[in-house]
Amino acid sequence: TLPVRTVDLAPTIRRIQAGEKHSHRNDGSVYQNRNRLLPRKSQGYYREYVVPTDGVRGVGPQRLVIGERGEMFYTPDHYESFLRIE
Repeated sequence: TLPVRTVDLAPTIRRIQAGEKHSHRNDGSVYQNRNRLLPRKSQGYYREYVVPTDGVRGVGPQRLVIGERGEMFYTPDHYESFLRIE
């Protein structure tokens, strides 16, 4: 069996909702969906946010991508795969 891993996105979501930016330059920037793993939308529809990764120097590979209508997608591996967050 695979190990179960839990990721707490609540601190990142609270930070975004409070309008606070992470220090990384791309936090809050347009996510362009070049690999087309998310539903196709117009340019500027998605924004990307840093999810700090414990034990990793720098910001790490985790991101939260949020659409204009509030839909959220989590990527643990810097846009190689996504999980929809309900």
